[in-house]
Amino acid sequence: MTAGNAGPTTTDEVGVRYEQDGPVATVTLCRPDVLNAQTPAMWTELGNISRKLPGDVRVVIVRAEGRAFSAGLDLSVARGDGDSSLSRLAQLSATECADRIAGFQTAFTWLRSPSIVTIAAVQGHAIGAGFQLALNCDMRVLADDARLSMAEVTLGLVPDLGGTKRLTELVGPSRALEICVTGRRISADEADRIGLATTVVARADLDATVSDLAAAVLAADRGAVAEIKALLAGAPLRSYAEQDRAEREAQTRRLSELLGSGE
Repeated sequence: MTAGNAGPTTTDEVGVRYEQDGPVATVTLCRPDVLNAQTPAMWTELGNISRKLPGDVRVVIVRAEGRAFSAGLDLSVARGDGDSSLSRLAQLSATECADRIAGFQTAFTWLRSPSIVTIAAVQGHAIGAGFQLALNCDMRVLADDARLSMAEVTLGLVPDLGGTKRLTELVGPSRALEICVTGRRISADEADRIGLATTVVARADLDATVSDLAAAVLAADRGAVAEIKALLAGAPLRSYAEQDRAEREAQTRRLSELLGSGE
């Protein structure tokens, strides 16, 4: 993986492709024949991308090929007999199982890093792990045919890939509970109305809208963007007084970097 205008650097066989154009990196789910159903191998590749991400990347776009963003966990893998199947996970000790899930989570949670702005471009279905992948991004641009669902409950499971906190922050605990325990489909219009979508556009306009949004982010000062993202991410955990202090400290750092004497 190299900086600059890099071509694809991961294999389509895994189901994840990485491309870089200057400060914009694009991560594409590329298993359209199975609606980009996700596997542990894909999560490993996503984690590898996060560890190798060049320092000059400022925006990461997460998108998918075909008619769906992601149908969620690949059930043929989950119900199989591989090391990461549900049955194998159930045979591990509680600590081992939790550690294995922690490894899966890193494929998603790096998208919340303060040093980058992440944008999900969502068309068609984003179910379970697909919904959580979009939730871990800072912004979600939805095509008007998007359908979101936290469907883990239909398997007797809970969402465990870093999506529950963001969902609760966006829609509130009562609605988040309803979404998670029913596993129902959420239309693009409803997602827009309840705050899950940054914007909703016609399917034909999805890529252009995401590109324009990335360009707007890049037009802003990189240091300011990182400070703002960190300020907003921490706001729900702080009191008003604590947030006021965090703002003062962030602004002091910005003034020092922009106008300081360098001493």
